[in-house]
Amino acid sequence: MHYVALKMLFGDRAKYLMLLCGLAFAVMLIVQQGSIFWGLMLWSQSGITNLNVDIWVADPNISQVEEVKPIATTAVERVRTVPGVEWAVPLFKGVYRVRLAGGDYHRISLVGLDAATLIGRPAKLQEGRIEDLRTPDAVVVDQGAVQRMGGPDVIKVGTVFEINDKRARVVAIANIQKDFQNIPSVYTTYERAVAYAPPERRMLSYVLAKAKAGEAVADVTQRIAAQTRLGAFTQEEFGWKTIVWVLKNTGIGINFGTTIVLGFLVGMAIAGQTFYLFTVENLKQYGALKAMGASTFALARMIILQAFTVGVIGYGVGVGLATLFGLLAAPSGQLPFSETWPLLGLVFVSLLGICSFSATISIIKLIKLEPAIVFRG
Repeated sequence: MHYVALKMLFGDRAKYLMLLCGLAFAVMLIVQQGSIFWGLMLWSQSGITNLNVDIWVADPNISQVEEVKPIATTAVERVRTVPGVEWAVPLFKGVYRVRLAGGDYHRISLVGLDAATLIGRPAKLQEGRIEDLRTPDAVVVDQGAVQRMGGPDVIKVGTVFEINDKRARVVAIANIQKDFQNIPSVYTTYERAVAYAPPERRMLSYVLAKAKAGEAVADVTQRIAAQTRLGAFTQEEFGWKTIVWVLKNTGIGINFGTTIVLGFLVGMAIAGQTFYLFTVENLKQYGALKAMGASTFALARMIILQAFTVGVIGYGVGVGLATLFGLLAAPSGQLPFSETWPLLGLVFVSLLGICSFSATISIIKLIKLEPAIVFRG
């Protein structure tokens, strides 16, 4: 019976291809949009993940990583005194403008690292040495700064520009994950970043800390918050806090969610209608099988096999097309694309729903089928 079911499915090539295209399109749309959505969420917390530090201490009312609310510089020493803290260092973060030698202005995200340890420094460098950041006027720029500020002929190791009328000299180029706002990052030491920035009463943006070996990071974070009355978050907590803020305050979740739901509904509509027509056009064959003694349950299994066979093939084609799109588009760095196993699993479950819907409406028609239909003209 299984062989007969597959023979019927592949024999009607036009209907089979229509089913395959509908399911593949739905899968491709859901995977593509879901991957771009999650890529954007990863970009939104890149200010956290690029530094890769266990504990972030900030103003207790902070909403997300780019919403800098300066705190008193004494916070560093206060955090260091908390039991379970191995070390704590200052971090400066702010958005400013740079002036190139040719007179062009560009916005940058200025990050000031602790000069002694350089904790939070970029993990990968294209050129130069991170230790040179300790030399006079030194800064490290990311690959985004090279792309957006004139290309490799303008921004390279040795290039000099101005930040707030103060000299900055590029000593290295880093590879980091892009920022959600797509603003180039410039790294320097904490003291130099404070000198670049306009003077304020409070200049410290964050305190970065690490728990001692054997101490639970979550427990140390709670102690810091209780003892200092500041906001203290693990890297994961702060990342999710930022993602939630983005979803609440932008239309990204609604926009991508709508597209994904439409893809699911389009796939369901095409597959359901096409499979129903496929069943109707093969009623005589099903009637003949029923007249020969095949049970309704056996015929239902045939329809389920047909639906899930074309569904699995459509899933493979759709995921393949979405992955190909990601491979072609993501390397340029202009498009966030992160295809994850949970997303693929969720899409597969959604596909099972589409196939089940398609098979159900066909089985309902089959239940009412009379074997005598095979003898009608």
